[in-house]
Amino acid sequence: MFRRALVSVSDKSGLIEFLEPLVKKGLQLISTGGTAQFLRDHKLPVVDVSEVTQFPEVMDGRVKTLHPKIHMGLLARAGNASDLEVLKKFETEMFDLVVVNLYPFEESLKKNLPPAEMIEKIDIGGPSMLRSAAKSFERITVVCDPKDYPRILDSTDKAALNKQLAAKVFQHCSYYDSLISQYLNPEVTEQFILGGKLEKELRYGENPHQKARWYKFGGNLQGFQDFKILQGKELSYNNLLDLDAALTLSLEILEKNAVAVKHNNPCGVAYGSDADDVMQRLVKTDPVSIFGGIVATNCTISLKMADELSKIFLECIVAPGYSDEALALFSKKKNLRLLTYPTQVKKNPLVVKTIMGGFLVQDQDVFPSPADQWQNFGRPVPETIKADIIFGEKVCGYLKSNSIALIDNKMTIGLGMGQVNRVDAVEQSLGRALKHHQITSQTVLISDAFFPFTDSIELIAKHKIKWVFQPGGSVKDEDVVKKCQELDVNLIFSGKRHFRH
Repeated sequence: MFRRALVSVSDKSGLIEFLEPLVKKGLQLISTGGTAQFLRDHKLPVVDVSEVTQFPEVMDGRVKTLHPKIHMGLLARAGNASDLEVLKKFETEMFDLVVVNLYPFEESLKKNLPPAEMIEKIDIGGPSMLRSAAKSFERITVVCDPKDYPRILDSTDKAALNKQLAAKVFQHCSYYDSLISQYLNPEVTEQFILGGKLEKELRYGENPHQKARWYKFGGNLQGFQDFKILQGKELSYNNLLDLDAALTLSLEILEKNAVAVKHNNPCGVAYGSDADDVMQRLVKTDPVSIFGGIVATNCTISLKMADELSKIFLECIVAPGYSDEALALFSKKKNLRLLTYPTQVKKNPLVVKTIMGGFLVQDQDVFPSPADQWQNFGRPVPETIKADIIFGEKVCGYLKSNSIALIDNKMTIGLGMGQVNRVDAVEQSLGRALKHHQITSQTVLISDAFFPFTDSIELIAKHKIKWVFQPGGSVKDEDVVKKCQELDVNLIFSGKRHFRH
């Protein structure tokens, strides 16, 4: 089966069970340092690499396999007479099995080790052996993942398996290098490498006929793979998207808050100093749209909060924690997914979207716009209004453009989103507000981008809204300002647009 193996591993799980039957069939093991000692401790015969190279391991093991007598045995072509003559001349032989996995750089990232220690976790010899062996996949079986050991022992199609394992090696090395690259320079450069590791095969994508997979980023960036699912079914593709949208907005708001999301758009948001009151007001923001949605909060969910949420059908709830009484109440809803998130979790620093032939990368949007840079064309802004503006700008920035958010008394009362013109977005937000709420002198209207014409202002004034917050920047800004002053609408320019596509 196999005649000569090169073995050098950090992860020794399953190694003895894999090699023992092969050794019994005549396999010779060539190995390095700690791996060689591990094999000897388990009574397997092994030849040290230094015996093959006639050169000792030096520099604390930094240099041991980077030697022609190793790589000639990996790169020699079986049917090439010249290669075989070189092997004969230098008295070395070909390998036909390579078992190598790499220094645990990713695991070390999670430990936040000092830079000098992290540098020592960068494997050089391992990737070199793997790449050389994978290049020779037509005659070498190369394995970098212990989970593949049984496949090799059971395989009846060596040629097909060798090609699959070689491809896996190059994927593995690429992922490994991406972690190192990101560690040394996390900035976006002319070559952007996005490394991910499969977390789970999902049941389907946005729709049942679409396949979907969930990948996690490497390193110490925490995410949904670190959340705990306390009850309910496994998460779907749509669940993950909506949970991300809900929790990212929740984390954006510094005060105690609760966010409801439906189809990746916020449909209700509330904030305040009392968590129970916040949840009561969240449910009232849009009692129709919240049905079947996802709720995120930065508060531990109490029994009173759980009682409010239990009155409606929800897909998922994510919170930093739950009281025992809340969990007992939720346990009656078997299909409701309950998640907790680690308190140090934060939103991804970048937004990545695919396009035909490539992908786009941008920084995350930043909130709020600095209040000292606002341009106020109306009366002085009361502190309560200012607080709702800061809150509303964040909410509006998480709605699909064109978007409008109506805020009153620390909660959304009407949200318009995804409209192809701004008048429609205003009408949508007003329509939703008037179904369940009253517009008051304290109602604030937030727009994600400027008003290009005065028609929206006339509609806003017709419904007695007195506070409007928008970026400005239109060639018609002067007309919009004059119309607001004419209709007694207090207008504030933020100077910062918040499109979202």
